[in-house]
Amino acid sequence: MYLRSYLQRSTYQKQYVLYFRVSTKKQGESGLGLEAQRAYIDYFYRDKPILAEFTDIRSGKTIAKRPELQKAMALCKKEQATLVVAKIDRLSRNTENALFIYQELGERLESCDIPIWINLP
Repeated sequence: MYLRSYLQRSTYQKQYVLYFRVSTKKQGESGLGLEAQRAYIDYFYRDKPILAEFTDIRSGKTIAKRPELQKAMALCKKEQATLVVAKIDRLSRNTENALFIYQELGERLESCDIPIWINLP
């Protein structure tokens, strides 16, 4: 309760970097996977300050082979922004990788499929 009231009084405004990912070129070209992710994020973040958007069209197996994720993380670190994904499996299907990203970003990671993160101001 104290944290929520402090955040509401604070003049600090969170900024967000959006990250989208589809696994195959066919999904990327059709737009179907990307459109669903965008709709999900737009629903929860439509009134939030968005710094940038990044999209990878490749497997989520490794972090190192996703250049747009690398750029998104670098921007988040530089601007102290929060990385946003539609679903946590778009970030990584590997729990260790997802936790690594979470720690690398200083816990500034939000996912629309984990509502507790998006309910805080």
